[in-house]
Amino acid sequence: MWYDYTDIAFSSYNEYWRQMRKLCILELLSTKNVRSFGSIRLEEAAQLLKIIQSSSGKPINLTDRIFSFTSSMTCRAAFGEVLKDKDALIMLMKEGTAMAGGFELADFFPSSKLLQVMSWNKNRLWKMRGKLDKILDSMINEHRDNLAKTNRGNGLLGGEDIVDVLLRLQQSGELSIPITNDNIKAVIFDLFSAGTETSSTTIDWTMAELMRNPRVMAKAQAEIREIAKGKGTFEESDVQSLKYLKLVIKETFRLHPPIPLLPRACREEFKVNGYTIPLKTKVMINIWALGRDPDYWPEAESYKPERFENNSVDFLGSNFEFLPFGAGRRFCPGMNFGLANIELPLAQLLYHFDWKLPKGNKVDMSEGEGITVPRKNGLYLIPTPYNSSIDG
Repeated sequence: MWYDYTDIAFSSYNEYWRQMRKLCILELLSTKNVRSFGSIRLEEAAQLLKIIQSSSGKPINLTDRIFSFTSSMTCRAAFGEVLKDKDALIMLMKEGTAMAGGFELADFFPSSKLLQVMSWNKNRLWKMRGKLDKILDSMINEHRDNLAKTNRGNGLLGGEDIVDVLLRLQQSGELSIPITNDNIKAVIFDLFSAGTETSSTTIDWTMAELMRNPRVMAKAQAEIREIAKGKGTFEESDVQSLKYLKLVIKETFRLHPPIPLLPRACREEFKVNGYTIPLKTKVMINIWALGRDPDYWPEAESYKPERFENNSVDFLGSNFEFLPFGAGRRFCPGMNFGLANIELPLAQLLYHFDWKLPKGNKVDMSEGEGITVPRKNGLYLIPTPYNSSIDG
């Protein structure tokens, strides 16, 4: 599914990985590019609000609505449009991430060639890979043909989308390590999976926590509505003013990190607490447990965004008790893209609607399965449109 680990997330630490990470930071998901996707975010957020508005006063599955937003947003940023095969791509993504987050016998005995050959996951993954190839090959060929015919990008208003950038770099001859079509497919599947799953999961967990903590909900809504007062809407430029909402998101990252177990591999043998960890040993860093460690977090199981006020702890990788995006060389290069796709829609949901649970319902905080650990069951809420005219 990740094309022999030639993506960014799972590639070995080598010259190829360094090149692709650099391209991701400087070309694919640069601050400039993330800003350029702003109009797409606003359009998709408006579509999300329209759908919710049509169900005003009725229970809706907000989990599904949020996932639809993030998948469409990521599709348009990466591919220039919402793919006709989006549903099939999503199904492959969900199956792939669920399998990546699980274990089978061969994982515990990696030196056993017999177990590797007998692995049912391997056969299943190859079948999924064939389906993925058809979708991505078709999309890449369409991009290449359009670029040749029109000399214009496939993105919004003829600009470049992420696939266009990768094709340009492939054809430029400037890369120290040339990239193949399989490399392009690996990177865009990486970006689609991460951009869709992690953002939607974070928004979903945040809304669930806010429903359980009405004081926090009221405080976040009051801040948003005060900033948008008199405008009747909330723009992306307003996001930077949302001090409290940013604390809310940080608290969600602490309790529900986008990737709770960070996979790593030892580049050299070393010792820790008297144990020898051999070269190439797979290591899982339990980000979920770090965020709930009472030695670092008073009332660790409580949802209290205020804990981050006047606090220097951030998620940039320098505070090892709080690593939602990892740290060091493997720090997530898509952080800015992910945050932009969380902050704006979350602010819009809290500005435009008041929310309540269906009668007799409680918020189910059960965790599902997979590399991102989403909520197990859909979040059903009743939206009531907010009357902005009362604020003047």
